[in-house]
Amino acid sequence: MAGRVGNGLGIRSFDRCRASNARLLTTVAAGTSSSKKGSHLKPKPVIFSGIQPTGQPHLGNYLGAISNWVALQEQAHAAQETLLFSIVDLHAITLPQDPAKLRKERREMAITLLACGIDPEKCILFEQSRVSGHSELAWILNCMTPVSWLARMTQWKSKMNVTKGIETLDDVNATTGLQLGLFAYPVLMAADVLLYKATKIPVGEDQIQHLELARDISVTFNKTVKQRFFPPPRAIITETKRVMSLRDHTKKMSKSDPSDQTRINLVDSPDTILSKIKRATTDSIRGISYDREERPAVANLVEIYAAMKKVSVADVVQEHADSTNAVFKEALADVLITSLRPIQEEMSRLQKEDAFVQAVLDKGASRASEIAKPNLEEIQKLVGLR
Repeated sequence: MAGRVGNGLGIRSFDRCRASNARLLTTVAAGTSSSKKGSHLKPKPVIFSGIQPTGQPHLGNYLGAISNWVALQEQAHAAQETLLFSIVDLHAITLPQDPAKLRKERREMAITLLACGIDPEKCILFEQSRVSGHSELAWILNCMTPVSWLARMTQWKSKMNVTKGIETLDDVNATTGLQLGLFAYPVLMAADVLLYKATKIPVGEDQIQHLELARDISVTFNKTVKQRFFPPPRAIITETKRVMSLRDHTKKMSKSDPSDQTRINLVDSPDTILSKIKRATTDSIRGISYDREERPAVANLVEIYAAMKKVSVADVVQEHADSTNAVFKEALADVLITSLRPIQEEMSRLQKEDAFVQAVLDKGASRASEIAKPNLEEIQKLVGLR
């Protein structure tokens, strides 16, 4: 593929990627055989991260997670670490989903990740539901996880719009309509990590609670089976860009916001990007400065500009100190359009290459299963299921 993504991270040639994946597909058996021969060697560190497929990927997803994944991919590849990126579709159904829409969104998320630079030669990209060990291990861990631990989690509370602090499930009004899947969601997240004995988990600070639960569950499992089976997973705190809504600086840019004007979708046309940026909330102060307290809306736009151009906030302020808000917005729109164009072009190409995308996901599921299966079998033996 020609061109580079807007944050400066390289994207491989599409034709080379397709040819390389074809070679990879012929080596599954060979890879499995060689891994058995080298089983006496110390296992490589395993890194795991996941992303939900629902909703249209937007600029917040790109700057907050996907671009970090690409950077992490290069580091892990150089260090010869095993890196798994999962499209976590089992998590998606904790809330009602239209089946046809979910199938479409799963494929679109895979296309988006590939277009942004995720390379199946350097990582394992797969759909969570294609590896049955995730749900199988989740049940085993559910049987060892105290309800009180889950009652304190924030995930179900935010989805249920529970604003007051609840440490138990005694409040019937707050828990009416709460489904078990949503309540036990964090246990499935723990299973995602522990199934591969992953020790490095890239997370933002808002996900620390979930990782702490995974660590607690791993300790409980080890004590129950009287064996240090799971290594404790630890967080890799990524320098995620907290991209805020274009219309309300107090809220993160989100797929779930009912107004499409609050976000820049990765598939937005140049005209749409320009229109949304022009309508973005700013203030009446002339000149561009950076002050998160006094000018939060402008600060958000400055941060987006800096992140997409790979420059510092100070450089942006210096360049546009004398610009009006309107002039700065036009410059920001141009940066976004230019930066997103190669990604959009690659997404368009991949939309026509269904067989290639499917081959990547098939290969990823196979490689993930090779790691998960022996771990799950040993877990089953430890709890008496084998």
